[in-house]
Amino acid sequence: MAHGREKSDSAIVAGKPTNKAEQSVAESAEPRAEAEENASQQSTCRAQHREGVSQALERVRQAARQRKKEKFIALFHHLTIALLEDAFEELKKDAAAGVDGLTWKEYDANLERNLADLHARLHRGAYRALPSRRVYIPKPDGRQRPLAVAALEDKIVQRATVAVLNAIFEEDFLGFSYGFRPGRGTHDALDALCVGITSRKVNFVLDADIQSFFDTVSHDWLIRFVEHRIGDPRIIRLIRKWLKAGVLEDGVVTDSDKGTGQGSVISPLLANIYLHYVVDQWAERWRRHKATGDMIIVRYADDIIVGFEHETDARPFLDAMRERLEKFALSLHPDKTRLIEFGRFAANRRAQRGLGKPESFSFLGFTFICGESRRGIFQLKRKTRRDRMRAKLRAIKQEMRRRMHQPIPVQGKWLQQVVSGYFNYHAVPTNSRALHAFRHFIAELWQRSLRRRSQKHSMSWERFTQLANDWLPKPRILHPWPERRFAVKHPRWEPYA
Repeated sequence: MAHGREKSDSAIVAGKPTNKAEQSVAESAEPRAEAEENASQQSTCRAQHREGVSQALERVRQAARQRKKEKFIALFHHLTIALLEDAFEELKKDAAAGVDGLTWKEYDANLERNLADLHARLHRGAYRALPSRRVYIPKPDGRQRPLAVAALEDKIVQRATVAVLNAIFEEDFLGFSYGFRPGRGTHDALDALCVGITSRKVNFVLDADIQSFFDTVSHDWLIRFVEHRIGDPRIIRLIRKWLKAGVLEDGVVTDSDKGTGQGSVISPLLANIYLHYVVDQWAERWRRHKATGDMIIVRYADDIIVGFEHETDARPFLDAMRERLEKFALSLHPDKTRLIEFGRFAANRRAQRGLGKPESFSFLGFTFICGESRRGIFQLKRKTRRDRMRAKLRAIKQEMRRRMHQPIPVQGKWLQQVVSGYFNYHAVPTNSRALHAFRHFIAELWQRSLRRRSQKHSMSWERFTQLANDWLPKPRILHPWPERRFAVKHPRWEPYA
């Protein structure tokens, strides 16, 4: 409930289930004589549970919207068995196991008893967070990205807690924050950036990169930021448990007073809360009170792009941003943070000064380029990052070697899924050349793989061309122009449109 309100308000925010609802939960676990009737009753009961969870969280959301400055001091009771079950169902069924070695299917085999036991341990304070298992995945630049794989029950509780906290913090987060938020994705952030650059007076772009953000987040500052809105000590205690659980690597558990495990369920929300108070609110105030011209901001997790009309705004903002981040144990990457001249007038202005073409910048897998349309008008172009395409092709080449002796239809079906998935993300306007190049490289890799199957191969170019046409999707633009989709998702009556 919100601090300082009457008991009637606490009942509204708390949203406790009725006795009848609790009874239906117990009844759904009782064995029935007829399987069909039992299945229908369980299905109905599950739908009622989800409806109850949704209604309870909606009351929390309304209270957060109406009382922006108050803390919620009674949230823990929202971690019900129904919410834990929803959280479990949302987990990936084939995800890697944590240090407990427990998989989704094993837990599902006795789900009702497992969730009841987990719920009981949570509410009597016996729940203990386990260390996360450290794994590494390759990055496009050849380095390794560390990920933290949490234990299964930690994932369940974290996802349930995220559902409760999202109901509150989603009412506080600003419109230019897009990363890991419900109803928002990478293409929403890309659309917003394109619309901002083309419709506003943007002449300079700051591509800001926070150095090792997930490894340097201060636990003390993070808890203080969460406590701006959360006054329930049991929720705070849960978050502290996950932060202090540590990471298991090479048989040794290490913990620290900084960092939040990248890859864990709750990490994206905690990152958004941290950057909301450190960057978003500060940047919005700076834009309102200090900017002398147009200024746009788009943030996706720790990737931040800021556009300016005047260089006299851009450079002071960059200096102030460095100071701001240092106060909260963060820093800008010295090599990856750049301020460049960019926009519809950048090419002409640089030509007048005897300089080359405007520099480009990268955001969410695309390179942004100052280009021209066929009519000679400025056009913001997006192309797939070369390093990302090369990394993807290397991974596909390695997998092809493993699948070399599979039947051609099996290989073709797998490549069809790979190419379709790649196009689903990268098939944006102005990127058709990169799509054709990707399909061409895939076809070449497949042809080499088929010819290596035997010294006496009979794979002529005509036959392979037919195979490629049968299995590899043709490149075509799948996404609309940014301004069209942005106009649909953000009508002008919205305050942040």
